[in-house]
Amino acid sequence: MLRKKIIAICFLLIGTAPNLIAHTGGHYHTGDGTQFNTWRLQNGQQVVGNFSSFENGLVILEWENGQLRSFPLEAFSQQDQRLLHRKINRIEGFNRIPVFTTPTSESNYHFTPIPLLLFLLVLGILFVLKKKGKKIFCISSYYMQTSYWVAGVLVIFFSCKKTADTTTTTTTPVSNVVVPKTSTGFIDSVFAAFKPSVSTNFDNTYYYVNATGFPNHNMMVGITNWQQQVPIPQNYTGTNSWSIPLQPVMSTTPLSTKSNLMKGAVALAVNGIPIFNALNNRGEDSYKIGELDNWGGHCGKADDYHYHAAPLHLQTINTNLPIAFALDGFPVWGDKEPDGSAMQSLDTCHGHSWNTNQYHYHGTSTYPYVVGAMRGKVTLDPSTPAPENQILPQAFAKPARPSTNPLNGASITNFVSTGTNAYLLTYKIGAKLGYVAYSWDGSNKFTYTLTDTSGQATTNTYQR
Repeated sequence: MLRKKIIAICFLLIGTAPNLIAHTGGHYHTGDGTQFNTWRLQNGQQVVGNFSSFENGLVILEWENGQLRSFPLEAFSQQDQRLLHRKINRIEGFNRIPVFTTPTSESNYHFTPIPLLLFLLVLGILFVLKKKGKKIFCISSYYMQTSYWVAGVLVIFFSCKKTADTTTTTTTPVSNVVVPKTSTGFIDSVFAAFKPSVSTNFDNTYYYVNATGFPNHNMMVGITNWQQQVPIPQNYTGTNSWSIPLQPVMSTTPLSTKSNLMKGAVALAVNGIPIFNALNNRGEDSYKIGELDNWGGHCGKADDYHYHAAPLHLQTINTNLPIAFALDGFPVWGDKEPDGSAMQSLDTCHGHSWNTNQYHYHGTSTYPYVVGAMRGKVTLDPSTPAPENQILPQAFAKPARPSTNPLNGASITNFVSTGTNAYLLTYKIGAKLGYVAYSWDGSNKFTYTLTDTSGQATTNTYQR
């Protein structure tokens, strides 16, 4: 009777062993004590899961039993985006990624015959010796038979080896895209049409562009949401010139302009005018809210003229050449490909690799207009947290007067030169006109005369 009970227990162990050690799903399992992070989205919703990876602009979170949940990076709250950026940057330097393989069988086990064959071989030898009358062990026949059963169960148990014990992951090298160094002769040809308004030079690292911040076209006309700023020249020269990297480097985590770089320039137009994020520092589309003129630009708090939309008018001058260079070193073409053919589909950075696999951005008439995310690696100013962070190096504007406030209902109707270093801006509120007349001398003394729509004039001078 005892022998039958032992045999029954052995068969029960064989049937239940796989279930006792099975571990289904991913890293985290119900009831295993794992603490999951709670993330807050921009819409106020909370999601649960631990950071797993960042792929194609999507944050992958892993929850219980290996459930994966993906969300766009910009969908998270600003605070959580900063935390995620730190996590993403921590893994950005790795050049290998895990590739998970799934067993093809529904059971995660496969049969390994070698242990069982060895056991049967030993059992056969013992049986032959016993037949010849050899006494092998000084134990009773009953206990010998019982030990055979137990040993058999253990061999069968270990013969059923779990697939995941041998192959759960493999690693595949990430292909590092080597970007060719940009030819200085090519960049010279791009800026040639705008010299001597701009001047250039270079070293082994950067191509430098010196400019005054004044374009070769009219400005300000067409603005319907005016900050009362007017354009004055800027000293973008020498140590304060614009710097374009000659050796772009692809970033594994492109920096989205939806939640970053709302301060400073992201690109430089070939006429020496900086191009800012499509969003202003309040996160609004500058073009859609009427802040931009007919050429896609306006003035900032330093009375510095810059674009927020793509200066597509420059492609009529630079035919089949870039209209700008992003501050990561990649060129920006207009709404045509370099050979003049129709623009192909764009990625989330607002660009693509074309023909020879050379990456470039495109300027378009729709958001994000120029750069959706910085495809190349950039250095950020540590003193400017997101979203108002900025790229370094870049040139900086210098004001002559304190910044002014928006003038509700004002539309700019005209902007003309009235003499050497002198301009007149005309605006309208309803049917009434107002004016800003201003000028400067060789010592950088600026004079502003503001005449409001009632005819009241105020004059102030400032030394820059």
